[in-house]
Amino acid sequence: MTTRSTYHHGDLRQAVLAAALDVITAEGPGALSLRDLARRAGVSHAAPAHHFKDRTGLLTALAAEGYGLLAEALAAAPDLRERGVRYVRFAVEHPAHFQVMFQPGLLRADDPDLLAAKERASAELRAGVDGLTDTGDARSAGIAAWSLAHGFATLLLTHNVTGAVGDRDPEEYFRSLTGLLFSGQLPPSGQQERE
Repeated sequence: MTTRSTYHHGDLRQAVLAAALDVITAEGPGALSLRDLARRAGVSHAAPAHHFKDRTGLLTALAAEGYGLLAEALAAAPDLRERGVRYVRFAVEHPAHFQVMFQPGLLRADDPDLLAAKERASAELRAGVDGLTDTGDARSAGIAAWSLAHGFATLLLTHNVTGAVGDRDPEEYFRSLTGLLFSGQLPPSGQQERE
């Protein structure tokens, strides 16, 4: 926690966003309050409102940041399977962003920064599908791929597949799932456990 006497870097916006990520990671988005974040940053209770207006504005900024980070992660992947792996990795490395991004009731849906960041992430997801051949319905293929990656990431973050994944690398486990579903090949013995 930063105190008023040590707050000196001049980037209150980033300090509040960082504190918000800590709160969301520990307690979820419902625990977030601008007054508490101001206290954590060591500034007046009104200071965060200059950057975010209100709690919804703060959550929208976090979601926009998250979509931007997701777009960057996906852009570095060579194919659809690896985009899925990068999606899972993003969720594990940025769980607070991930929690907020997909809760539209918490966000300002018409925020220009959010819309632009969402479009960048969506374009990167579509680019992975565009690399496939014989998909038939590219839109449905994209939704299927997103559902698999998002569903696995969500189950992983909520500890609903802990027993199944065990001590295996979640990214490798996800790769084996895509092999199972898309090629009909079962993962090697011992990876067929069910939760």
